[in-house]
Amino acid sequence: MNLDLLHALEDIEKDKGISKEILIEAIEIALLSAYKKDFGSKENVSVEIDQESGKVMVFSKKKVVDEVSNEHYEISLDQALEIDSSVKEGDYLDIEVTPENFGRIAAQTAKQVVMQRIREAERDVLYEEYKRKEGEIITGTIQRFHKDNVLIDMGKTEALLPVSEQIPKEKYRVGSRLKLYVVEVSSTTKGPRILVSRTHPALLKRLFEVEVPEIFDGIVEIKSVAREAGFRSKIAVSSYDKKVDPVGACVGPQGMRVRSVVEQLNGEKIDIVKFSEEPKEFVANALNPAEVIDVEIDQNEQSARVIVPDFQLSLAIGKEGQNARLAAKLTGWKIDIKKESEVKETDQELKEETDRNKETEVESDS
Repeated sequence: MNLDLLHALEDIEKDKGISKEILIEAIEIALLSAYKKDFGSKENVSVEIDQESGKVMVFSKKKVVDEVSNEHYEISLDQALEIDSSVKEGDYLDIEVTPENFGRIAAQTAKQVVMQRIREAERDVLYEEYKRKEGEIITGTIQRFHKDNVLIDMGKTEALLPVSEQIPKEKYRVGSRLKLYVVEVSSTTKGPRILVSRTHPALLKRLFEVEVPEIFDGIVEIKSVAREAGFRSKIAVSSYDKKVDPVGACVGPQGMRVRSVVEQLNGEKIDIVKFSEEPKEFVANALNPAEVIDVEIDQNEQSARVIVPDFQLSLAIGKEGQNARLAAKLTGWKIDIKKESEVKETDQELKEETDRNKETEVESDS
């Protein structure tokens, strides 16, 4: 090593934020390993770097004894006194054992260690940068494909969009830009592993936060989200200001805000409904766009029986049960949808049966 390398370490400290002392300590550890490997040392050795001159020195710690039984770990008192006149038996003495050609080894090792530490530091900085973005939206460009996974160019690194997080039937083309939800960021030896999603319900929520100022300002809140990515979603919203209509705020002037979100999700249909603390009202709202005549709540079963006009039954249930399924996810209630005529018929049968039972009781009494 030399002064140039020490000056380089100081520059690295300024530019990369890696402590010079930490780098020197790492170099010393690596040099110790190199010394033991190249010189087959069995001694209790240490390596020190003079931070003023850059000189590398190897020391062997030996115990001062009257009679040496193991020359690797001991030194005679007579020899020790020649080195340091103040030592006495039982003391430990550091004896320099630096090989003649160790400077070359030291320079090569130091460069390797410094480069490795720089790479590690850059990985750590990158990891911390993206770790803070967990749970947020990022924009990336499709770079390439690996099997069925999509690799996204984030500028400084790549993100992984696995098959499980891709919207069904969505077309992915190299060079296309996408809005993505950061599901998880983990640290690896090759840098941060960033897992992103196009299907996560929170992606929908974050997109509305970007498009709707009232949500960003905390006036309107998205209470719950139910999503079947690529097909249809529902969000329940409420307002902390009675003058602000939460549904209207999310729809936007001429539907501009919701349309922007729909476009970013490639045409996914989105129902925006008003949240209510009253379960009957919330369940009825959640089944939008279907009309609801009545909702009967069973608190014990956490279920709701919903009555709709006969001509609204298919709309309330939705294609392959999608509307009812999303409403149940949105509200957290089991939903059983009945058409009005069926309920009336059942109620009539129950009434007739009750009347017959009453007549039977009267006859028995007489």
